[in-house]
Amino acid sequence: MTTKKVKKEVEVKAPKVSATQPTQPTQPTQPTQTANDLTIADLKNIATVIDVASTRGAFRANEMATVGLVYNKLQMFLAKVAPETKPEENKTAEAPAAAGK
Repeated sequence: MTTKKVKKEVEVKAPKVSATQPTQPTQPTQPTQTANDLTIADLKNIATVIDVASTRGAFRANEMATVGLVYNKLQMFLAKVAPETKPEENKTAEAPAAAGK
């Protein structure tokens, strides 16, 4: 008994575009924040997660040095990028005291 292998050819057709339907022009993309972008708030949340996880014992002793290095680097980066606004807080704290004089 002999068997034959039959090849099927598949024809791929391009979608038809009628002359009466205008194609929509592409609009320039505006720089928007996507779900993949990291923000300063995200980095602060990561630092909080690391702190909570280490407090709850999520890391082994031999991992703590690496986790600590990453945490410290993250804190230094956040300090450079988003410094605390302590002078403004002092001004608002002094304003009510000055109003009472």
